[in-house]
Amino acid sequence: MANFVDETYLSVQAGRGGDGSASFRREKYIPFGGPDGGDGGKGGDIFFVADTGLNTLVDLLHVRNVKAKNGASGTGQQCTGAAGESITIRVPVGTLLMDSETNDIIADISEPGEKILVAQGGLGGLGNTHFKTSTNRAPRQFTKGKEGERLDLKLELRLLADVGLVGLPNAGKSTFIRAVSAARPKVAGYPFTTLKPHLGVVRLGAGESFVVADIPGLIEGASEGIGLGHQFLKHISRCKLLLHLVDVMPIDETDPIDAFNTITEELVAYGQGIEDKPRWVVLNKLDTLSEEDKALWVESFKEKSGWNGPLYAISAIGREGTQELCAQIHQALGRLLEDSQAGSDA
Repeated sequence: MANFVDETYLSVQAGRGGDGSASFRREKYIPFGGPDGGDGGKGGDIFFVADTGLNTLVDLLHVRNVKAKNGASGTGQQCTGAAGESITIRVPVGTLLMDSETNDIIADISEPGEKILVAQGGLGGLGNTHFKTSTNRAPRQFTKGKEGERLDLKLELRLLADVGLVGLPNAGKSTFIRAVSAARPKVAGYPFTTLKPHLGVVRLGAGESFVVADIPGLIEGASEGIGLGHQFLKHISRCKLLLHLVDVMPIDETDPIDAFNTITEELVAYGQGIEDKPRWVVLNKLDTLSEEDKALWVESFKEKSGWNGPLYAISAIGREGTQELCAQIHQALGRLLEDSQAGSDA
């Protein structure tokens, strides 16, 4: 995802409708031809369409204004003016269109190929043929075309993934996504290696897969804008399940319980429903321990953290326990889908 851009601003202006015409039929041997002014053409519309070939808003980063063509004015012989050419703006799947001032959501473009009319072109004006009556046989009235809709938009990309990875920097998120998918985010032994989100498709078998999102590591105060990960928290808002990775053998010897509590507090502070999503805790880098010590470590973590939800112990770098975890995730996603469908049918 080179030049990853997930937020930009854009003003769109639909085309103005063409004016109606005040014209009269003038032909030899027809002295009282009467009005024949045509209507103005409709202004061009502004559409947005979800393009699966895009994964960033970088193409729109330096575009500030988009304006559709105006409709042409009507002419004599009751000819309607040509409609203004519409414009279609292509954006990645998962793009939110919001009012730039109020942040009210105007459209959520979340389906591949989905096309949405965002700003409608103005209607063309009426020619003088519409104003002819029995007492006004030569009307000179016509109407002007209507202005097209204008919107100041904020575009925000929220990646579509089934599973979101959260944790402190160097918790092993990038190593995990490399172990279970074809995604290849950078892995290194220093904090903030991941500078932009990465998506990976986990394939378990024929027709069985799910998408994982790796976002930059969070730190204390992330929900208030501190660190790199805060601006990417929105990308896990669509995830059905969160995997909270905890490094149990951190290089800086920080307490894994403190690390766990830090991320938990940041998810709650960020809000927007993220804190209510199903979350599994994954203790990573336990490959150096024996099975007995590993079991003792897991029990100790449960006791000290107070966590009573799903808990898994793996080694992402050694791929120990990763396939079993992915199988459990796939089953859980299936149950969540069934529950959501049952809820919508109720």
